Amino acid sequence: MSDIPNRKPETGAFFARDHAWHPPAFAPGYKTSILRSPQRALLSLDGTISEITGPVFGHGMIGELDNDLIHNYAKSGESAIGERIIVHGQVLDERGRPQTGVLVEFWQANAGGRYRHKKESYLAAIDPNFGGCGRAITDEEGRYYFRTVRPGAYPWPNGVNDWRPAHIHFSVFGQGFSQRLITQMYFEGDPMIWKCPIVGTIADKAAIEQLIAPMDWGNTIPMDSRAYKFDIVLRGRRSTMFENKLEGN
Repeated sequence: MSDIPNRKPETGAFFARDHAWHPPAFAPGYKTSILRSPQRALLSLDGTISEITGPVFGHGMIGELDNDLIHNYAKSGESAIGERIIVHGQVLDERGRPQTGVLVEFWQANAGGRYRHKKESYLAAIDPNFGGCGRAITDEEGRYYFRTVRPGAYPWPNGVNDWRPAHIHFSVFGQGFSQRLITQMYFEGDPMIWKCPIVGTIADKAAIEQLIAPMDWGNTIPMDSRAYKFDIVLRGRRSTMFENKLEGN
């Protein structure tokens, strides 16, 4: 008979958030933050029962190729173009405990730095075999895994010559529809990280380094894919920086 713990899930505040670890909401060097940043004091509200127990989003709808961006949009017998990589890691709480059954979504530009959507303005080529999005569910040890191609850098109209470094967007869903966090992963060794105005809003270098995935030589596939490891910490003083959770944990 399996040992099923008979305890309620933890909710509410835990370890205090270190605001110096995260960027300010108002950062003039990142132009869109001027309009998006709050003008009044921030408030933290506990989630209602409907918010923390509401319907989940897609947890039971994972397809066989959802975590394979190399093939999930490709024609039969074809593959996405670009440097093949594996991205894997754990979703953890502030105590380092793995979070099981978390829906992790990811999306990115193709190897040329172009997203597949109607309002994309960058003139790099579209890869007909690359959709640029996928998802996975964390296992009993809080682990997720997906295959993709390394995204390219791209220009953006923030400054005269601003470019986004190569990155992958992550969305992490909990067990209720309001439990969603969004962040970005960068790649070890990319010099463009330190030139990006968005990254520059984070004052603490160690916080930036937490968003940079190191290459994981032990999990590369010979003659196929390099690997990168990216762990996500949901709460606490050293939680991963989330774009939509600036007010606290």
